[in-house]
Amino acid sequence: MSQVTEAPVRPILDQEVERILVVVAHPDDVDFGGAGTVASWTASGIDVSYCVITDGQAGGFDPGLDRADMPAIRRQEQRSAAEHVGVRDVRFLGYVDGELSVSRELVRDLARVMRQVRPQRVLVQSPERNWGFLAPSHPDHLAGGEAATQALYPASGNPFAFTELLDDEGLEPWSAREVWLMEHPSSNHAVDVTESIDAKLAALGCHESQHRDPQQIATLLREQLADNAARHGMAPGRLAEVFAVYPLP
Repeated sequence: MSQVTEAPVRPILDQEVERILVVVAHPDDVDFGGAGTVASWTASGIDVSYCVITDGQAGGFDPGLDRADMPAIRRQEQRSAAEHVGVRDVRFLGYVDGELSVSRELVRDLARVMRQVRPQRVLVQSPERNWGFLAPSHPDHLAGGEAATQALYPASGNPFAFTELLDDEGLEPWSAREVWLMEHPSSNHAVDVTESIDAKLAALGCHESQHRDPQQIATLLREQLADNAARHGMAPGRLAEVFAVYPLP
């Protein structure tokens, strides 16, 4: 169930959504920012696809690990995490962690995925830096969020943008109806994830190469989600993930 606080728009109902695409910069980004919400979507029968832009090569903490092995490790961790929240379709674009920029190639590649999946709703990372909580505003997150936004509008729905997608690959234009932003400085929508917190934590636990202290992460996340819920007027004891939600042209 979702609760909206002072939202400038009303999100489309989940009952009107058949497919959702999630675009993130790194493996584990969606699990931190929205896995509880994703679990609620898949539980209601919505098909959710993940598109992970980089392979997270710069992540981890073990200096003894061969860095050449990291892409395969992180891809498998993300696939395993996705299963915990009911996602079977996980796509990787193979860009390099820490080197992401808003390029023609990236916007085209994301527009391609959008035309393939044809979602009504797209969840992306915010392209706006949050100076009050800087950690989620990783440069890759900002670049991925901006590229995804450009792909959402106008590239994916414009038959004259990236004409090779239609002419060479037969991918008809597609326009999503709505965008959800993770890590945005100002949220206008809260999703109660109290019932799906275990699935979210299980998904996060799959990213073993990234976490020195999984229990500490779980404790901090519960505190953050409880604060989100309180700020959005939910009852004590509830947990919430928050987003900025806007309609698309």
